Amino acid sequence: MPNIKQHVDTFAKKFVPSYRFLSSQESTIDSSYLLQRELNSNSIKVLNWNIAKNNYNQIWLKDFLTIVEEYQPHLIFLQEFRLKLGRDKLGEWIGMNWSFAPNFLDVHHQSYSGIFTASTISPLTKKVLRTRHHEPIIKTPKISLITEYALSNHQTTLLAINSHLINFVDLNKFELQLHELELALSAHHGPLIFSGDFNTWNRKRAVILDQVVTRLGLIPVTFAPHESRKIKRFLLSSPLDRIFYRKLSENKASAKVLDQICSSDHKPLLAEFSYMDT
Repeated sequence: MPNIKQHVDTFAKKFVPSYRFLSSQESTIDSSYLLQRELNSNSIKVLNWNIAKNNYNQIWLKDFLTIVEEYQPHLIFLQEFRLKLGRDKLGEWIGMNWSFAPNFLDVHHQSYSGIFTASTISPLTKKVLRTRHHEPIIKTPKISLITEYALSNHQTTLLAINSHLINFVDLNKFELQLHELELALSAHHGPLIFSGDFNTWNRKRAVILDQVVTRLGLIPVTFAPHESRKIKRFLLSSPLDRIFYRKLSENKASAKVLDQICSSDHKPLLAEFSYMDT
């Protein structure tokens, strides 16, 4: 029969944030499927989506597989992704190379939460950036995953960043995370994709983000006005979810927001790029 200590421990792991949510000590959890050796420079299709930890929901899974089958993205950037302890059969339903960077462990549900990057090729390099500061209540950091890929017929490489910006903190902590990302990205002089949930829910946050992407020479993906209106916002704020790029050509006709998808409170964003030496 469980004793009082066991009852207290169970209660704490379920209801007390400091016991339930623990900062993850894992760097990345990975799976490799040898599909291609290089990304096709003529067509690099991207999917960006904050999935609100719904990837074990069957409705979400059906939506995701439909998107992958119809649009066939080469790079997938998911935020708020869950991964149960002991892993699971991700490879069977995605059939791509993937890296998962957890920012915390939910002890009650025995699952990690973090960001997930998948690709049709294995990355040449990968790097995880965790924020120095933690979000309140659950006391966990935010995380970014930087991956680098070979491009067909070119010596240069593509750098891709999947990021989730810190929330519910002072503006200077938000700015510090972006500054650390800027330092990491400025070392790469080739093509670059910077994608994620930037939590730009007020004007000051949006201005700081705009300053950073301008210094990095990044351009936002162009969504038609009727598409842009579908992107997740907080009241009248700037879009929270964004895709930026540099030294790539954008196929503007391919930029889409999948408004019919309702398995997350964020809508999936699609974009397509090509690369040519200039």
